[in-house]
Amino acid sequence: MLETKNLVKKYGGKTALNDISFPIEQGKTYLLLGPNGSGKTTWMKTAASLSKPTSGSVLWNGTPVGVESRKEISYMPTESFFYPWMIVADVGDYCTDFFEDFDLDQFRDLIRDMELPADAKVKSLSSGMNAKLRLAAAISRKARVYLLDEPLNGIDLVARDAVMKAVISVMSPDTAVVISSHLVEEVESFVSTAIFLRNGKLLEITDTEDLRTRTGKSLADRYRELMQ
Repeated sequence: MLETKNLVKKYGGKTALNDISFPIEQGKTYLLLGPNGSGKTTWMKTAASLSKPTSGSVLWNGTPVGVESRKEISYMPTESFFYPWMIVADVGDYCTDFFEDFDLDQFRDLIRDMELPADAKVKSLSSGMNAKLRLAAAISRKARVYLLDEPLNGIDLVARDAVMKAVISVMSPDTAVVISSHLVEEVESFVSTAIFLRNGKLLEITDTEDLRTRTGKSLADRYRELMQ
């Protein structure tokens, strides 16, 4: 489905990703784990074809990601990409114009469930509300792969249930979901595979159920061990 092969990404003299390889398979939910600067966002931007590799590749069904893969891969960035003059409802219309697979009715249901007022100005939203808006836009597409970069950033504890319910709604045997988050305990119950990165290098790929049954450890436990 989505395969990373010997991917290297450099910015000037800094190596953000250092020869990493791993597959993303349909029917699975992945958690990208690592401290700030580990390469999680760089990988997502590259997989979303918003950043070009220095060497190596990310392949969508055997072909380097690009214009065609964008039709199948939905990406939620950490930064807002909406115009400040927009209201929340405008975002749905904006995405409808750009993405053939965008479901406007689903978007409206999601912003209602996440208590985002349709007439609120985007520029007036808190960081947490803006994160919910970006998530609603990303998962209202009928994509094959969802790349969600820190979907819980700035989300208060009470609102996380609605956010996680929205994320779970796009999981199916036909889709793959990749989440990056520092809130390991919040998401590990429904994650099938964890990908650990540090300093741009791939440390480990872990099957979460195997980790629990074989060692009795959680992803948080394993994270602490690897990042010491």
